[in-house]
Amino acid sequence: MAQRPLPFERNIHELEQHLETLEMQQQPSTETLEAIKNMRAEIVRLRREVFDNLDPWQIVQVARHEDRPQTLDYLELIFDEFLELHGDRAYGDDRAILTGFARIDGRKVLFVGQHKGRNLKERTTHNYGMAHPEGYRKAIQKMQMAAKFRLPIISFIDTAGAYPGVGAEERGQAYQIAYNLREMSRLGTPVVSAVLSEGGSGGAIGIGVSNYICMLQYAYYSVISPEGCAGILWKHVKHADKAARALRFTAKDLLEFGVIDKAISEPFGGAHRNPRQAANNLKIELIQALRQFSDMQPDELIAHRYDRFRRIGVFEETKISEAEGEATAAEAN
Repeated sequence: MAQRPLPFERNIHELEQHLETLEMQQQPSTETLEAIKNMRAEIVRLRREVFDNLDPWQIVQVARHEDRPQTLDYLELIFDEFLELHGDRAYGDDRAILTGFARIDGRKVLFVGQHKGRNLKERTTHNYGMAHPEGYRKAIQKMQMAAKFRLPIISFIDTAGAYPGVGAEERGQAYQIAYNLREMSRLGTPVVSAVLSEGGSGGAIGIGVSNYICMLQYAYYSVISPEGCAGILWKHVKHADKAARALRFTAKDLLEFGVIDKAISEPFGGAHRNPRQAANNLKIELIQALRQFSDMQPDELIAHRYDRFRRIGVFEETKISEAEGEATAAEAN
């Protein structure tokens, strides 16, 4: 059971605690056994009812759950081997982004992923998954090496955004992310990305210019966090729930818009309830995506990636008659 229930899970959590107490009885009576059976069914019903109807702000809360699997967890559960590569050959080794050679389903790949950390020590080491310019420089250098040897690239996106501190800006944060976008668009090898929890702003797209982007069911992928959006539009973070609804950044929305290619189902109640099943679902999708692009030539991969991003945001304008315009205005009023 999760250590900390989310606000909308409190009723379920209370039932689970009661169930746990009943299950600890050494010799339960027939009535107790019947109560346990009924309570299990009720918990399943309530959890299904809640998680089938999560609003965008509740999805953000699930994505940020303290027990939610992170990049290092998925590395252990999905990949058969991982040999980490360090440093950017210029400034240092940014631990917010991990890079290295890996093996999945017998196939060699280059792995790039953002890791936030769990406890204070780990979060400090990995800077809460918010990379500096040297992190993005390390990532693109390793990706370019992978392209040279025709190794597919897998990137895991999990960040609130690139680090916004003075030092990062002084070392060219915006330039380095823009450079990554350009250079990733030119890679002559398959690039597959997965959004694990948070995909925030340029910090996410800096390792996400891919041929294929999948996203876990209770993750979000956005140009800005809901708190940042609320601060700009409504001048206070208390409107974060309103901003979350307006941003349309859930997996369901982004699949509809064509921003992502696949929304990956999570275990019942979220990935933190069953990390191994979540990892297995993600692994299956990654393997299928790699197979999809395995026979494409470098020029084809580059063209595919270019076309994919050019299609995002495409819309059509049509001219309506004056009568139709008046009818639309009347309906709006």
